[in-house]
Amino acid sequence: MSTQTTTAKYEPSLSQREHVEPKPGPEHDWLQQFVGDWETEVECRIEPGKPPMKTKGTESVRSIGGLWIVAEGKSAIMDKPMTSILTLGYDFAQKKYVGTWAGSCMTHLWQYEGSVDLAAETLTLQTEGPCPQSPGTVAKFKEVMEVKSKEHRVFTSSMQGQDGKWATIATIKYRRKE
Repeated sequence: MSTQTTTAKYEPSLSQREHVEPKPGPEHDWLQQFVGDWETEVECRIEPGKPPMKTKGTESVRSIGGLWIVAEGKSAIMDKPMTSILTLGYDFAQKKYVGTWAGSCMTHLWQYEGSVDLAAETLTLQTEGPCPQSPGTVAKFKEVMEVKSKEHRVFTSSMQGQDGKWATIATIKYRRKE
């Protein structure tokens, strides 16, 4: 009868390891200017050649540990209430901004990545998702968040057409609530 001994590599559990919390960097600090309560004016161009749909709403943005922002939006689409959740942060490992958007108007989870242009005070995010003009197909989207002042910002969503050109499909103007 032979006796074998195996040596397992010891891995300390999370509770046994020293937990080091990440410290927010300047990239995270840039996002904090969105924190607060906002009134929104939304304009969507779903069908080319037709007048845009317009609605008003609100957005409440909070910080999670100075590393992330979470924005909850409320508005209406075609007279039906809509709620959305946006998350944004900066991933040190990927060296880019990352985020998600989910809304009560669709089942697609939008996943973002992008960068900030400090001189222009803009965050540009890229994503792919369902094409509103061609159901069942996927399109590329570019979404830009521009800070005009501490009290005013603008969001623009553009979709890339089959010809490679970008067309603005939505604009949201934000005004900070008093």
